[in-house]
Amino acid sequence: MPENSKLKSWIQILNDLFEAFFKSSRNKKRTWHQHVVPYQEDWAVRREGNKRITSKHRKQSTAINKAKRIAKKRKADVIIHRQDGTIRERINYD
Repeated sequence: MPENSKLKSWIQILNDLFEAFFKSSRNKKRTWHQHVVPYQEDWAVRREGNKRITSKHRKQSTAINKAKRIAKKRKADVIIHRQDGTIRERINYD
C-alpha cells in the first residue's frame, strides 16, 4: 500500500471518530434535576448525572431547601432520597 493511501486511511479513521464523538455528545440533554442524597454522615445536593456534590448539609431539611432553590431557578425537579438511597419524594418545578 502506498504511503499516501495509508495516510488517507488514518485521516479518514480519525475524522470518523471525531464525527461519532461530537454527534453522541450533542444528543445528551443536560438536566438540572437536583437530588438530595445521603452523603457520609450528612446530606448532599447533587445535580442529576454529576458525580460531584453541589453542597453538603448536616440536616436533610437544609439540603432540601437548597435543592428547591436551585430547581425553581432552573425549572427542574427535586428528587429526595431516604437514608437507604430509595426515592422518598419528587417535586416538580416546571
